[in-house]
Amino acid sequence: MRIDKYLWCIRLFKTRSIATDACKKGHVKIDGKPIKPAREIYGNEELLIRKNQINYKIKVLDIPPNRVGAKLVDLYRKDLTPKEEFERTELLKYSKDYYRKKGTGRPTKKDRRDIEDYQTDNED
Repeated sequence: MRIDKYLWCIRLFKTRSIATDACKKGHVKIDGKPIKPAREIYGNEELLIRKNQINYKIKVLDIPPNRVGAKLVDLYRKDLTPKEEFERTELLKYSKDYYRKKGTGRPTKKDRRDIEDYQTDNED
């Protein structure tokens, strides 16, 4: 089975074309080497997949006949992703929190003055 079809069958990607694009961009690797979407996949291979800033590590257990339900996915793959990968994304969420809510527009003069006051206080 092709690697892009396998990734789609085990529900790692929503569509097969998204899985193909991920392979073309080098986000899917076997043994540290990027692979093409048409590469055949076999059992007991370990995949490294970069998706949403997380490096998933997956071991192929078996090849599914076609797209499987979410409850049956674990029959065909084993997730070896370390927990630190998921914790790192939580830290990214907190680092992106701004003092302004999204959609409130450009900073006002008062906001700019507050920012400048804050920066000058921290330089001392």
